[in-house]
Amino acid sequence: MPSANVKPLSESTRSKLKDAVSQLEPFLNENALPQLAAQDANDEELTFYRGLLSDLRHLLVYSEVAYEKLGVTLRRPNFDVEHAERQLYEVYHHCVNAFFYPKNEGYSEDGRYAYTGQDAIRFRHKPLRSARDIVLTVSKIYEELRDDLSYYENDYMTQRRMQGQK
Repeated sequence: MPSANVKPLSESTRSKLKDAVSQLEPFLNENALPQLAAQDANDEELTFYRGLLSDLRHLLVYSEVAYEKLGVTLRRPNFDVEHAERQLYEVYHHCVNAFFYPKNEGYSEDGRYAYTGQDAIRFRHKPLRSARDIVLTVSKIYEELRDDLSYYENDYMTQRRMQGQK
């Protein structure tokens, strides 16, 4: 990737991560398992919400850490392109992948809906409106990040290997 594009991409990525954090944090602060699962919830519903909350907490932490690391990179007196590219690679592989491939699989992306204007996120169990809304809201942010950082999926590491670095 041309080095002239790395700084603006780092800035826009940091901004998008900030938006995601500002959406996820209040939801997680205001909602716990008792607020989401009904008192007479079955084991499947409890497992779904436990997994969803766990995945969203992990996503929040990954996003906060990446936001801070990009901030440090951007505040350096001399912008280090290689360091910024490494941070963008980590954003893709930690944040974007944490969203689209959640460990507990409470939701998944169905690519068949990506071009229809419908939501591509499909839930394993029908969630409450607030849980559904937070996932769909941040999905737009992580979709943009995935599109912006797709270069870092393979090409970045291939380039590093060719240069003899890890």
